[in-house]
Amino acid sequence: MKKKNLKKVPKFKNEDDERKFWATHDTTEYYDLSKAVRVSFPNLKPSTVLTSIRLPAWLLNSIKGIANKKDVPAQSLMKMYLAEKVEEELKTSLRR
Repeated sequence: MKKKNLKKVPKFKNEDDERKFWATHDTTEYYDLSKAVRVSFPNLKPSTVLTSIRLPAWLLNSIKGIANKKDVPAQSLMKMYLAEKVEEELKTSLRR
């Protein structure tokens, strides 16, 4: 099997530059994934920040109703919806 010539990973000014780079480049051109090893971080906890947001009563009631139908906590559903929308927005802004 012929060994693939790998490209050199550039130096990044910050995490945003690195994130934009990897969103548009193929990792396999830079790393030999056949040498990858699975790692585990059993004690790693996602960092969360407490925030407060004022919502119209109708919106909160709608979210609670949807969450109830899906059998998930309303707060988890709100986080999921926010994450989906932010990811969508970030993908759109990268295409511009």
